[in-house]
Amino acid sequence: MYSESDIDSAVEAGALSAREAAAFRDFVARSRSTEIVDEEHFRLLTGFNDIFVSIAAVLMLVAVGWIGNALRIGAPEGGPSPAAGLLVAATAWGLAEYFTRERRMALPSILLLLAFAGGTFVGLGTLLVGRIDPEHSRSGALLLSGVAAVTGGAVWLHWRRFHVPITIAAGAATVAGLALLLALAAFPAIGDRITIVILLCGIGVFGLAMKWDISDPARQTRRSDVAFWLHLLAAPMIVHPIFSLLGLLHGSADPTRAGLVILLYLIIGLIALAIDRRALMVSALAYVLYAISSLIEQAGAVDLAFGITALIIGSALLLLSAFWHVARRFVVAQLPDLMRGWLPQVDRSLPTRA
Repeated sequence: MYSESDIDSAVEAGALSAREAAAFRDFVARSRSTEIVDEEHFRLLTGFNDIFVSIAAVLMLVAVGWIGNALRIGAPEGGPSPAAGLLVAATAWGLAEYFTRERRMALPSILLLLAFAGGTFVGLGTLLVGRIDPEHSRSGALLLSGVAAVTGGAVWLHWRRFHVPITIAAGAATVAGLALLLALAAFPAIGDRITIVILLCGIGVFGLAMKWDISDPARQTRRSDVAFWLHLLAAPMIVHPIFSLLGLLHGSADPTRAGLVILLYLIIGLIALAIDRRALMVSALAYVLYAISSLIEQAGAVDLAFGITALIIGSALLLLSAFWHVARRFVVAQLPDLMRGWLPQVDRSLPTRA
């Protein structure tokens, strides 16, 4: 299987001309009776070797972390060793030099990036654990925000070196974590209101995702892959706080709240159709399942509630998937011209290089 990024690389290397690449994309779209811009491609596997290498890499990273923790270098008494995380990060970078930079393997590259970012944060964080006074949450939050900032810088360097699409989402997650830690440092008694901060961060990540999407309306370059991962990160950061604020997480799905949840899901569906991204709908799926199931139970069909709910939602989503392009064409047609210019193309045309 070949990804859009592989075709781009072939054009850059001279193996394919831009016209040949355009003809190939057009042929694939016609043979599948679909529109390329509605397929929401992203690269995860290039073959089973990706899985093989990923398993081997995970084993090596676990081994390095285990050995690093046993060294006890800089470790607080009874706590983990900072060497574990830092060795994992260094090993992940070294492996990426070959499997990401040379071999361009998708799944191993994702795992190595996550291991690098996580190892950096955990390594630096455990280094400061002994210096954090549990009675002073503000100072602890400030120290951890410094760790998050350094981790964000490390992720940026990783992006500059390897350009793995998920890296921007990892950096955005780090920045969001930094914002949460700074909020806790500034307002230690913020309590449940931290949900609002998460929602604001999610909206910010969504805006960044749209910026990358707008730069590639034909969904033919790596920028579209970057936007995919950003949307995947933004979706739960937006959806979870909204439904939490509605009280749905506390078992209070009365008919009014359940109806509101269903209405919100319909709005989310319209937004997903407009921007041609399904992550928001997937993130909110559990909440709407719970809401509809609660309504059916309150109607008296307790034993059949889950089955009927799953049947309704599953049928609706399959129907939407089958007619996604038709539905999207209708939704986009209702929007102002300026907004339509920001969205992915509705009709497939010959691709142009960006």
